[in-house]
Amino acid sequence: QVQLVETGGGLVQPGGSLRLSCVASGSRLSLYVMGWFRQAPGKERELIAASSMAGGSAYHADSVKDRFSMSRDINRNTVYLQMNSLKAEDTAVYYCAARTRFGDTYNYWGQGTQVTVSS
Repeated sequence: QVQLVETGGGLVQPGGSLRLSCVASGSRLSLYVMGWFRQAPGKERELIAASSMAGGSAYHADSVKDRFSMSRDINRNTVYLQMNSLKAEDTAVYYCAARTRFGDTYNYWGQGTQVTVSS
């Protein structure tokens, strides 16, 4: 079992930055891949970044590759999503999720945090 708690959402102007945090609790976290998803109103949920807690480089979707960066702090069991140059179309609920390294399905989800980009 893994529990996930996201923080860091809010209202930001276009061009601004936000950093989301996701604290994971549970056993053997090194066996998990952490992902950041987002879901905008009327749209499907989208995987935008993912990273193994065991190490290695992070994956970033093309839609955010040059502006967002996922990182992790193993000692704090925390993953981050640094979001720069935010656009109105980045407005969404952002979720942290986890799956095992051996599966395809994200089984564990945080509660989500709202990010609104507006002037």
